[in-house]
Amino acid sequence: MKTLERISTFAGNTFAFWVILFAIISFLFPAGFTWISPHVGILLGIIMFGMGLTLTPKDFKDVLKTPKSVLITVLAQYIVMSLIAYGLAVAFQLPSEIAVGVILVGCSPGGTASNVITYLAKGNTALSVSATTVSTLLAPVLTPALTLLLANQWMPVSFQNMFMEILQVVLIPIILGFIIRLLFNKQVEKSIPVLPLVSVIGIVAVATAVVSVNKDAVATSGLLIFGVVVLHNLLGLLFGFVIARLCKLSFPDQKAVSIEVGMQNSGLASTLALTFFTATPIAAVPSVIFSIWHNISGPVLATFWSKYDEKNENT
Repeated sequence: MKTLERISTFAGNTFAFWVILFAIISFLFPAGFTWISPHVGILLGIIMFGMGLTLTPKDFKDVLKTPKSVLITVLAQYIVMSLIAYGLAVAFQLPSEIAVGVILVGCSPGGTASNVITYLAKGNTALSVSATTVSTLLAPVLTPALTLLLANQWMPVSFQNMFMEILQVVLIPIILGFIIRLLFNKQVEKSIPVLPLVSVIGIVAVATAVVSVNKDAVATSGLLIFGVVVLHNLLGLLFGFVIARLCKLSFPDQKAVSIEVGMQNSGLASTLALTFFTATPIAAVPSVIFSIWHNISGPVLATFWSKYDEKNENT
């Protein structure tokens, strides 16, 4: 078990490397990975089930302790990232399928990786966990509603179908994981260190599926999508920090809000794109590139803030 835990920790720490490596492999040899595409919903459900296993009643009590900070973070998460996505789609006059993909990323809840990055940045980790939990639980309603509002001008969006899909692959697995944690807490505690490995395998598999079915599109539009994704992420981090500062939150809270806003559940965006825009699978590419990029920008920002704090403490 200890060996598996070490492997899990290593996989979590080198997550971006594995996504990039397997994305390249699936680009060069797409035939070996296209079979994964029909199963991305199941993979995301497994990842969300793992998230549910990590939740405890304390996490929900933390929400009640700092409702203002959590509310600010969740509102910024959905409003800032979705509006930035819409603005980028209009400003760059993106093709319909890419515009929808970018907006899907912007309308998704916060990603669980943000909790780790907030911890490394010496931010308010409890706030990050609470905000991720709340934004994820609200996703069945807010993600399809915002996508319908912002993306419908490019492609038809079904609120009801998207609501049901997120309910099945996100909310129900999280609730099941939470219940199992309550009933078998001691047993689940022993398995938690292995969960990062499960998440890494799941997200890497989703990424390879998306790249393999979009090889030609990635070759022609990859650079444009990469530029838009980088702007989306960096602007999200910036505006999250500015909003938290204007709301006069503490510096650890400002870091948590910035990271929470800038890092999305790109796995959910990939799943929705492959499920509802099957005729244009390139809609899933922005979420894959976002998954790679925010796991590079996040650690860089965390390192900067951690060293900044250390410098101030020494001073």
